[in-house]
Amino acid sequence: MEPKLDEKDLAILSLIQSNCRLTAREVARKIDSPITTVFAKIKRMEEIGVIKEYKAILDSQKLNKGTTAFILASVSYGTKNNATLFSQRDIAKEIAKFPEVQEVHIVTGDWDLLIKLKAESVDAVGKFVIDKLRIVKGIEKTLTCMVFETCKETTEIPIETRQKSSKSLVMRK
Repeated sequence: MEPKLDEKDLAILSLIQSNCRLTAREVARKIDSPITTVFAKIKRMEEIGVIKEYKAILDSQKLNKGTTAFILASVSYGTKNNATLFSQRDIAKEIAKFPEVQEVHIVTGDWDLLIKLKAESVDAVGKFVIDKLRIVKGIEKTLTCMVFETCKETTEIPIETRQKSSKSLVMRK
């Protein structure tokens, strides 16, 4: 069930999503709302899971992890004699445990999983695929796509405000 969010909730989310270091006082000032209201709304959105966590976005290039790859993986759902069945979800969870893996998605189409990886180099990506990924039980085959250049990479979710009346919520700069 989708949580009920009002215009102030959406305004708060928009602000803290772009800068979670804003204080409640700064958010309150920007959306013209009492600080106690902002605190209560943020706490509620944390409790219902709309706000999952707060994190710093790091520069992978400056941390020697500037090589990005997307890997498509195909899952074999059982062994040849069908003695062991493999769960696509369990395999995805196993792959998600590797620290160099940023994302694992179960997808439709010719492939079963889409994996996003950050590493030091193309060589490190190759070693990950050969020495770690391909030995995960249930992985049948992989296709690695190296990223040449990233034009956009974000964690932000577009937040559209609902206009219930002609009066719009004004956010102050």
